[in-house]
Amino acid sequence: MSNLTKSIPAEERKLLRKAFWRSFTLYAAVSPAKQGASGFCYSMMPFINRFYSGSEEKKKEALSRSMSYFNTTITCSTFIMGLVASMEKKNSEQPDFDAGSINAVKSSLMGPLAGIGDSIFWGVLRVIAAGIAVGMGAAGNVLAPVVFLLLFNIPSLLVKYYGTFLGYKLGSEYIQKVYASGLMNILTKGASTVGLIMVGGMTASMVTFRSAFELTMDGESVLSLQPMLDQIFVGMVPLGLTLLCYYLLKKKNVSITTLILGVIALSILLSLLGIA
Repeated sequence: MSNLTKSIPAEERKLLRKAFWRSFTLYAAVSPAKQGASGFCYSMMPFINRFYSGSEEKKKEALSRSMSYFNTTITCSTFIMGLVASMEKKNSEQPDFDAGSINAVKSSLMGPLAGIGDSIFWGVLRVIAAGIAVGMGAAGNVLAPVVFLLLFNIPSLLVKYYGTFLGYKLGSEYIQKVYASGLMNILTKGASTVGLIMVGGMTASMVTFRSAFELTMDGESVLSLQPMLDQIFVGMVPLGLTLLCYYLLKKKNVSITTLILGVIALSILLSLLGIA
């Protein structure tokens, strides 16, 4: 691991350490629309200030990119930060660099790393650490909570720390090879596709609608709305609502706050009317 950090120039190592410490604020200010975007942007600011010190316009563009939606396992987040930092460096050095590929790659990595990180750190490591600590606690050992915190946090922090350097190192080498072979357009398109698949999956699982409306005659139900909607297209209402919000956000410049309040008001209205 020491070879990994030493292979990176001293000034850039300092920036990576700053990003690591700042990453602890990743989810300090979470919003439904951006999740950990503000924490991600805060972690990336040392790189952005350094790489774009000669251009305020490019610095603003980089900060705007960093404020895009971000959500993944905290332990794995620094790997993406390091990778994005290496791409921002290339973007500041090469006028023909495709800046759109930065967020495309970032979005494509969030889902896979979240799946891996949640499974390993929350599903396996936490359970093992808790099992050992519970056994010690049942035996009357007062150090059980301390043991749990150490067993869980030490591996997590090591992965998080060295993941910052690994992402930066691999990113720099990989981007050079990709540009040399002319595969950047393919990489960007593939990453964008994976990112859209992830967003589509999140929409299908998080946006739900279940109609409770039933038309009754003589005390018997003769029409139930939800089965009829499912026969036409399962998830039609959530999909339509998502596309409507996207249209209002992108085409009509409706604020996110207005959309959230509108969805809440619509939900209350439909509930009061007995439709949902």
